[in-house]
Amino acid sequence: MNLCSGRVVVVTGAGRGLGRAHALELARQGAAVVVNDLGAALDGTGISSGPAAEVEREILAEGGRVVTNGEDVADWEGARRLVAAAYEAFGGLDVVVNNAGIVRDRMFVNATEEEWEAVTRVHLKGHFAVARWAAASWRDRAKDGEALDARIINTTSGAGLLGSLGQSVYSAAKAAIAGLTLVQAAELARYGVTANAIAPAARTRMTEEVFATTMGRPEDAEAFDAMAPENVSPLVAWLASEESRGVTGRVFEVEPGRVGLADGWQHGPAEEQARRWEAEELGAVVGRLLEKAPPPAPVYGTGL
Repeated sequence: MNLCSGRVVVVTGAGRGLGRAHALELARQGAAVVVNDLGAALDGTGISSGPAAEVEREILAEGGRVVTNGEDVADWEGARRLVAAAYEAFGGLDVVVNNAGIVRDRMFVNATEEEWEAVTRVHLKGHFAVARWAAASWRDRAKDGEALDARIINTTSGAGLLGSLGQSVYSAAKAAIAGLTLVQAAELARYGVTANAIAPAARTRMTEEVFATTMGRPEDAEAFDAMAPENVSPLVAWLASEESRGVTGRVFEVEPGRVGLADGWQHGPAEEQARRWEAEELGAVVGRLLEKAPPPAPVYGTGL
């Protein structure tokens, strides 16, 4: 049986790259899919219905159920209309896959206010707004006595988990998404909703130059293309399925041939005393704590 038969899924940023791959895989697994995409350029400018329409044609050609949606996920009312579109088209909503994003890479000292607002708007507010309206609908259904088995699947990044040189704004937005996922998992469990995040490594518009130089493309058309975005989507389909109902509040790293759990912030070594610390004492205290703690993972791009 298909993992997602009978499930209704919204995928944001589904016109290209990872979002497109997710939408196609979810449809193949039996889900009815709302393909949301503005058709914007990599930096978030411009609008085109073409990419979403092409994904719709591919799904229909395979006998799937699909509608397209061109709402801006970071617009509050647009996000509400996107969630409503799933109910109008398919009579319900079971899964939100938050994937839409843009990049405006810049070293921190050169980053601008406009770049900060543009990137955090699409990534962080876009994740928040769509999931918020979906969660409100699920809460209302749960209060009416319906037994739900709903999902939020967010997209963070290795840049958000470890940091990445030249991507301070993007890293900050993706780190915030990881934190948001933990709170969603804790608060929404009572309604039958899980929340998890993926940190994928794949060749998309955002990473094409990096992976073209470090990994390349397979010369043989029949060879396994390790960095293809399609390699990430099976985990998304599994997380969207009923099989994953016992998994929540987790961040999965998905890389070529590898699926792993990211272990986030934990309480580490500590020293306590029954009085206020004096500033002059703390150098020795911090030194002892650092000796006990594992070294931090290096920031991407540092060459360490």
